[in-house]
Amino acid sequence: MNVFELTRALIDIESITNNEERIGNYLYDYLKPLATHFGGRIERMEVEPRRCNIFAQWGEELIVTLSTHIDTVPPYFAFREDSESIWGRGACDTKGIIASMIKAVEALLDAGQRNFGLLFVVGEERNSAGAYKAAQHPRGSRYIINGEPTENCLALGSKGALRYEVVASGKMAHSAYPELGESAIHKLIATLADMQRIPLSVDPLLGPSTLNIGTLAGGRAPNVIADEARADIMIRLVGDSTATKAALAQAAEGRAELREVIEIPALHMNAIEGIQTTVVAFTTDIPAFGGQWGEPFLLGPGTIHVAHTLEERVPKAQLTQAVEIYQQMVKQLCKRVSK
Repeated sequence: MNVFELTRALIDIESITNNEERIGNYLYDYLKPLATHFGGRIERMEVEPRRCNIFAQWGEELIVTLSTHIDTVPPYFAFREDSESIWGRGACDTKGIIASMIKAVEALLDAGQRNFGLLFVVGEERNSAGAYKAAQHPRGSRYIINGEPTENCLALGSKGALRYEVVASGKMAHSAYPELGESAIHKLIATLADMQRIPLSVDPLLGPSTLNIGTLAGGRAPNVIADEARADIMIRLVGDSTATKAALAQAAEGRAELREVIEIPALHMNAIEGIQTTVVAFTTDIPAFGGQWGEPFLLGPGTIHVAHTLEERVPKAQLTQAVEIYQQMVKQLCKRVSK
C-alpha cells in the first residue's frame, strides 16, 4: 500500500482511547513481515489487558525511534477523500502520521539503513498510559521522533498542562429563603472569577500561559440553593508551575477544594538542520517518556486546528512530504552518533 492507502486503512479501524486492540493487532500483523524480511524484531508491550504498545526494531543499536499514538478522541467517523486531503477521525491525529512513519521505515530499510525503530503507543488522548509504560521498559534509544500534527515543521517547544477539578460545597435551602442555605454555585463562580484574574507567566519562545474553564456542573433545581458545584480547569503552562499553583490555591481558599488531576511540563526542544521550525501550544506524550527513549523531536503532517473536530483531515501533499522528512531525520540523527 502507498501512504494514502495505508492512511485510509488505519482510519477505517475505530481506535478511540481504551479500544486500541484492533489497530494494535493490525499494525503488528503489518509490521511483522517487515521485521522478519529485514532481520528486525517486533513485540507487543502490554499496557493493560487488550491494550498493547507495538515496538519494532531493526539493527542491533537503537539510535532513533519513530513514535506516535494509536488512539483517537471520540466520536468516530469514517474516511472520505478529495483531491487534496484524506478526512476522518484520526486522519491527522495520528493515522496519517503512522502511515508516513511506516512508509519512511520501508524506504530506509530498502536503502540499507538500520539502527532505528517504531514505537506505537496507546492512551495519549487520555492519560499517556502507553508512553508511561514504555518509559518503564526503555530500549536504549538515543533519540525519539514523536509524531503530532505540526504541518511538517519541527517544534522547538510545546506548552505543558496543569489540570484541576475545583469543587465547592454548600447547604441546600428553598430559593425563596437563601439566607437559610449556602450556595455552592455562588462560591464556585466567585472562585473561578478570581482565578481568571491571576497573572500568568509568559515565555519568550512559547508565549503566554493561558487558563480555560472547560466544564461547569452543579445544583439540583432552579428553586433550590445549590449544595454542590464543580468545574474543570486547564492551564497551558509555559514554565515553572509553582507560582501559578500558589495563586490558584489562594483564589480557592475558604470557598472551594482544588484537586490536581495532572501536570505536564512545558518543553524546549532542539532543531535539525534543513527542517523548518515552529512552536506548538498543545501537549504530547514526550514528557511521559521521561527521557527514557532519548532526546525528543516533534513533527508530523496535518494541523492541530482540525484535530479533535468533525473537520479532521490531513493534506495528501504533507503525507508524502512527511515520508521524506522522517527519512531525513533518521539519517541525520544516526550520523550524529556515528561521528
